[in-house]
Amino acid sequence: MAQEVTDTTKFYVGLKLRWQGAIWEIVEYSHHKMGRGGAVVRTKLRNVETGALKENAFNPGEKFERIIYEDKPAQYSYRDGQDYVFMDLATYEEMRLSPEVLGDAAKYLVDDIEIQIEYFEGKVMGIELPKSVTMKVVETPPAFKGDTVTGGGKPATLETGLVVTVPVFIEPGEDVVVDTRTGLYLERAKK
Repeated sequence: MAQEVTDTTKFYVGLKLRWQGAIWEIVEYSHHKMGRGGAVVRTKLRNVETGALKENAFNPGEKFERIIYEDKPAQYSYRDGQDYVFMDLATYEEMRLSPEVLGDAAKYLVDDIEIQIEYFEGKVMGIELPKSVTMKVVETPPAFKGDTVTGGGKPATLETGLVVTVPVFIEPGEDVVVDTRTGLYLERAKK
C-alpha cells in the first residue's frame, strides 16, 4: 500500500488516483490542443467505490496522488446467488465479492481463472484480470456463403454472457481468446 504523486503526462487507462476526496480509475483519456489557448487532458473517470462515471478536463501537468493497491492472488470458484466466490491462493480461505465491487470484470470470470484481488487501506477495491482469457462461444449466427468477402465479423455470446464480435468462421462450442482490457476477440483458442 504505497502512495506517490503523478501528473497528467503519466496518465494511462487503469491508473487509479485520488481526486475530489475519492479514488478514481481512468477509463479513457486524450490530449487536446485548444486553438490559441492551452492544451487540456480530457478524461472519463470511474469512481472505484460507487462505479459512477464522470468526464473531466484537466490542465497539463496537474498533480494527483497515485493510488497503488496491494494485490493478493486468488482463484475464481463459483457464483453463489449475487456474489462471486474466490479462493485466496495463500490461505485457501473463501471470500465473496459483490457485482458492484467487480464491475465489468465479472464478464470475464470463467471457472478456475486466477486473478489478483486489489486492496487499499484494508478494503477490497476490485480485481485485476489476466490480459486475456479463453471463453466458450455459446451462441452465434451461422456463417453463410459470401460472408468471407466483406472480412467483417458477427456477434457471439460467450459463456459468461459477454458479447464480442468474432470472425464469421467461428461456430458455437468453440473456444476463443478475448482481451480483458478491450473486450475484443484476439484469436481462436489453441487446442
